[in-house]
Amino acid sequence: MEEKKLVERLQKRSRSALERAIDRYTPYVGVTVWRVLGGSASREDLEEVVSDVFLSLWLHAGELDADQGLRPWLGTVARNRAIDRLRARPAPLPLSEADAAPGPSPEEAACDRDQAEQLWRAVEALGEPDTTLFLRYYYYGDKLGDIAAALGLKLPAARARLSRGRKKLKLLLTEGGDALWTQG
Repeated sequence: MEEKKLVERLQKRSRSALERAIDRYTPYVGVTVWRVLGGSASREDLEEVVSDVFLSLWLHAGELDADQGLRPWLGTVARNRAIDRLRARPAPLPLSEADAAPGPSPEEAACDRDQAEQLWRAVEALGEPDTTLFLRYYYYGDKLGDIAAALGLKLPAARARLSRGRKKLKLLLTEGGDALWTQG
């Protein structure tokens, strides 16, 4: 119900609604963009695509359907903007074998992608507001006080949530990870 009201406020061009959407959905949009771009993009590239998504939200707010919600729309736009970013890249210059720097083998690269995907899924499994807290603190590098204020938490509560979340992530990723992956 809250999402429907947020969409209705966006349709009326409410800047506070846009700020609320940015605060609430930046982690989700960031994960969606990262899944498309993967390790091939810099942090600046990721942030730029995320910003483009929210600019599109503002420019097309009048076209949103309040009954369908905001999350599916944002996910589609984020995926499309990330794909556009990939297409806009110039083709890499071919290197001779002598010039090529040793990199991970295809198997190692696949393993790295799988591990990164497991980590993202585990962070998403924490649920809100912990997912947003983790992404903003550890991935975006935001100050804990700023994050706590945006989420309506006291600073000690945010610290406690980070501590409990780290323990839960460790459990999910080491001992009980199989239970997590059968849920989704």
